Amino acid sequence: MLSQISKYYLILITVFAIFSCKEKPEEQNIEKTKPNLLFIFADQYRQASLGFLKEDPVYTPNLDQLAKEGVFFSEAVANNPLCSPYRAMLMTGRYSLSTGVVENCNSQRTALGNYLKKDEICFSDVLVENGYSAGYVGKWHLDGPESTPPDVKRVWDTWCPPDRRHGFSFWYAYGTHNRHNNPYYWTTDGGENDKVYTKQWSAEHEADVIIDYLKNNEKQRKADEPFALFWSINPPHTPFKQVPERYRKRYEGMTHKEVLNRPNVQFNDNYDLKRGDHGVAKRLDQATDYFASVNGVDDQIGRVITKLKEAGLYENTIIVFSADHGEMLGSQGLMHKNVWFKEAYKIPLIVHYPKKVKPKKDDILLSVPDYMPTILGLMGLEDKIPDVVEGENYADLFFDKPVNRPEKQLYFGGKSFASKGDARGFRTKEYTYAVVKHESGEKFHYLYNDAEDPYQMKNIWGEDPALDKKMKKELAKLLTSMNDSW
Repeated sequence: MLSQISKYYLILITVFAIFSCKEKPEEQNIEKTKPNLLFIFADQYRQASLGFLKEDPVYTPNLDQLAKEGVFFSEAVANNPLCSPYRAMLMTGRYSLSTGVVENCNSQRTALGNYLKKDEICFSDVLVENGYSAGYVGKWHLDGPESTPPDVKRVWDTWCPPDRRHGFSFWYAYGTHNRHNNPYYWTTDGGENDKVYTKQWSAEHEADVIIDYLKNNEKQRKADEPFALFWSINPPHTPFKQVPERYRKRYEGMTHKEVLNRPNVQFNDNYDLKRGDHGVAKRLDQATDYFASVNGVDDQIGRVITKLKEAGLYENTIIVFSADHGEMLGSQGLMHKNVWFKEAYKIPLIVHYPKKVKPKKDDILLSVPDYMPTILGLMGLEDKIPDVVEGENYADLFFDKPVNRPEKQLYFGGKSFASKGDARGFRTKEYTYAVVKHESGEKFHYLYNDAEDPYQMKNIWGEDPALDKKMKKELAKLLTSMNDSW
């Protein structure tokens, strides 16, 4: 018969054993509950082409649902509304002057340092160092092709070798091309001469690749690690006409004048030498194809979301949807991007994390360098944000905690370092202000009261000298704080 003391020790040992057995699985569960990340950005996708905003005549039920269940940032902008500069800011959390990527990467800009540097600490580097399997699918456009002189035709695309991929262990990407219907890719283990060609619409093909990545039957990622997957979709970038017929059918019989419903669209050429692009009216008939491509992008994103749900990954995956810049589509008499007008400057930004974040709309003036630190903060990696990051961590706003909200968003219209002409500006809740400086040194000012003139149809520069002076002073202060000698 056991003594009272023996019974006491037996009880203690039993209790200790029970809790010891529980401890190990709990520790394992902590690792398993790290959120996955799926960061999607579509090229040249303007904010107005989110269906739930009821601006452009588009059909985007999957993105609409993400926004309904997630956080929609209504005032997000592309600070430098161009492909490569956005990507460099996204990956580094730093502004264009700091990354050196002020324009799109091509062979005539490589000698100027216009490419993502090997020693940058990127979003993916941080994630990999903290236990993530990282993958990249789609358009990269951050490497500098071998340099060519100005009198030789520029080269746009180039292979990204493994030692320049910043931790991405799964790679199914290309530098840059606009072959939507017959794209090619470089794969994880393939060499420079090992392109993979496919005759399939690029957004659809990439969705197939991502679905396979999620299945992981071919061990594209480590099964015991959370994943961080970046998907750069080239459509709805030009050429707009390269879109499957099934998406075009939605606009069958409709003209560009019916679908381009913004009051600032100019259907006749009104070429502005200071900021413009002639021949716009001849290209506006492509508007229905642009919107058809938007519909198609949403459809392919929906396929990936379905697979996340089937695999039981949906609730614990942070899904971000954004774009590198927008598209003018005839607004202000312009096509494409790289200007301060809303159609090019404002971009979608949806952050969806149903496990922890409640749905809402937020009008914070978020900038692209804020994305990296904010998402890292949401992922519980706020203490891993690199010191060199220039953006801010606003993760507290996901949980309705107070943050210091910025008053301005930088506009940077860069040209290569060999040029003396470019543009700078900023945006507030009330105004958009931009200054274009030509190589001659002459400056042209553009000021819009967005609160009263949401389509920016009237340049009010010169109407109120006191306001003009304030804008110039505020811009000088902002640029000085960023060490911009402009």
